[in-house]
Amino acid sequence: MRVVIDTNILLVSISDRSKHHWVYKSLLDQKYEMAISNSILNEYEEKIGQHWHPEVAQTVIRTLLELPNVIPTLINFEFGLIAKDPDDNKFVDCAVASNARYLVSNDNDFSILKRIDFPKIAVIKMEEFKEVVEKL
Repeated sequence: MRVVIDTNILLVSISDRSKHHWVYKSLLDQKYEMAISNSILNEYEEKIGQHWHPEVAQTVIRTLLELPNVIPTLINFEFGLIAKDPDDNKFVDCAVASNARYLVSNDNDFSILKRIDFPKIAVIKMEEFKEVVEKL
């Protein structure tokens, strides 16, 4: 199962002290595939560096790039489906380009995608994703 993970989901799951660590741990255990693009990686690195420390960010990025279940995805188009926060479009475009089953986010800006017929992108919240991962 391939997914795209919004930055805020990854950010709160890195620490093994977090109740959401299961997201990162499940990725490390290769329970699912995660699609990434260069712009997503850049945002991950920036936000993790701000929240934790730049060295933590570099370690996480290095880990992601070494995992066989992290799928680098080349984006050849921009749908521009999220006008409210255009920066979120990188996740939508990656989900489409990688043929991801889900885009995992708790950000309500992605709710607009439920009203768009094409491209169809299934957005699920972190707790819904947990139920999916537990069934794998």
